Amino acid sequence: MSIRPPTYEPVPLWGKIPHGITFRGSATSVAVDSEDRVYVFNRGNRPLLIFDSEGNLLDSQVNNYGRPHSITIDAGAMFLVDDGAHFLEKRTLDGELLFALGERDNPIARHSGGDGSQFNRPTALAVHPVTRELFVSDGYANSRIHRFTPDGEHILSWGEPGSRPGQFSLPHSLVVTADNRVVVCDRENFRIQVFSIEGEFLDLWHLHRPAAIGMSGGPRPLFFVCEHTPHKIQKGVPNLGGCIKVLNYEGAEITSFGAELPGHEPGQFMEPHSIAVDSKGDVYIAEVCNSWVANLGTPPPLGEWPSLRKWQRVSE
Repeated sequence: MSIRPPTYEPVPLWGKIPHGITFRGSATSVAVDSEDRVYVFNRGNRPLLIFDSEGNLLDSQVNNYGRPHSITIDAGAMFLVDDGAHFLEKRTLDGELLFALGERDNPIARHSGGDGSQFNRPTALAVHPVTRELFVSDGYANSRIHRFTPDGEHILSWGEPGSRPGQFSLPHSLVVTADNRVVVCDRENFRIQVFSIEGEFLDLWHLHRPAAIGMSGGPRPLFFVCEHTPHKIQKGVPNLGGCIKVLNYEGAEITSFGAELPGHEPGQFMEPHSIAVDSKGDVYIAEVCNSWVANLGTPPPLGEWPSLRKWQRVSE
């Protein structure tokens, strides 16, 4: 008996953002905690906003960041990755700083590898669901994955520039499974690579500019992948990114959502950049719409790009 894939519908106008707060076109990154509160680490005037699942703003936090890039929540703490200032932080959900990794505003030389003591535009962090070890994708100006203990002590690193297995062209996002698989969005190689936690290459899945990956719960989770839109030379070509692909545990596509072309309407995406799944299976997507507009030259509606979206799971 075959299992029907899940289906999803957009929730128009989700997220009630008060007057005076703006994402400036980049909600950027999103994560969900154990109570289904939605955390948005963004490039606006209040870098961290916290919503309930209905879209009501609960709280906000302001700290000093160069360029917010990703957020991960695990075991009552959040990890905030700043690619502009080359560092990441672990904070409590209330905002108390626990520790930082990388030297702020002091990047390692471009594509020089490194041992995780410095980064060059790191992009994301994933937590092992069993051991709580930390894995960092590093990043825009490096081609490296770093593995740390839960307390931030370096264990090992792997990767170098290139397009062969184990090489990267912008490792942009990653997740780690309970059975020790590290699943990495190798964005500008148009693929996902799968490794062991020791850095051994295991598998490769082809996608269109995979920018972010999220994961549902359970021993054999589904993977939710944000596909970036194409560069401007392919403006108007349908079915090239700008959507969410849902993959099974082996990397096969079981469903997708999003329109054939990018745009501002509720059923469309412009530049999906981060993704999170809550306990009900609903999906939250943060976008970097100013990047999309720079590529394709479309002005924002009403002076602001809709860069935070919710899609509700409506069937099994």
